[in-house]
This record gives sequence, C-alpha cells and structure tokens, in this order.
Amino acid sequence: MRLNELDERIVHALAEDARRSYADIGAEIGLSAPAVKRRVDRLRAEGAITGFTVRVDPAALGWETEGFIELYCRRNTSPEAIHRGLSRYPEVASASTVTGEADALVQIFASDMRHFERVLERIAGEPFVERTKSVLVLSPLLRRFSSGAPS
Repeated sequence: MRLNELDERIVHALAEDARRSYADIGAEIGLSAPAVKRRVDRLRAEGAITGFTVRVDPAALGWETEGFIELYCRRNTSPEAIHRGLSRYPEVASASTVTGEADALVQIFASDMRHFERVLERIAGEPFVERTKSVLVLSPLLRRFSSGAPS
C-alpha cells in the first residue's frame, strides 16, 4: 500500500507525537478532526499504522549499556529460527537479517558491561549461532523515530 501526501503528513505528525489531537493535526494539514480520524482508522485497518507507543530513554529504565552483535549463523538457519531464538531476550531491542558477511544484526541494551557480556554469551550459545562479533556504543549521535520518508 502506498500512502498519499495527506496520509504521509498525518503519519509524520503522529510519529512525532502520537498524543496529538486529531484537531491539532487537522489544523496543521488542512483537514477537519473527523477527516483525520477517518484516515487514521483506515490506515490502521489497512496495516499502514501498526500501533501507537511511547519512546523511553533506555537509561531511565536502567539500561546504561548499548551494543550491537553481528550474528554468523550455521548453514540453513532461517530468519524465523533467528527470530524465535532472539525473542526470548528482553535485552534485544531490534534484530534484522542483513547483507554482507553477517547473517543478522542485533541491538542490545543492558544494565552494565557485565550484563552485556552475559547476554552476548547466552546468544553466542544458541544452537543456530556459529560465531558473533560485537561492538559497544560510546555515544548515540542520531536517532530518528519518525515514520516514512523525511519531509
């Protein structure tokens, strides 16, 4: 499904602040509040909008250490098997299959270095994992949370 310009503007507005009122969004993009609501309802029904959430600073929850793990998997490991294996770890913030030498890239948040090391060891011990390579984040430089193409 491809979004039209008004739908994209609504999605951008909600991505910036999902608590904005339909009236506020409508005033910004030139629609009435009921028209914005109808569009949002349609976008949800069609699966373009998959939910609403809150963004929390991981450090506020005690997750002070961030890192990425490259996974090198055993032959014939499916993305579904990787997903099943990683979904058990609350420290996994995101995981994606990737191009290049690694099979997947996993973003981890941990309370400290020891915690990160324990998670890394547990993931490395998964039956589908052949080897890992990890890097730690020193300073996050840029994070974008809005949906869709930049406006």
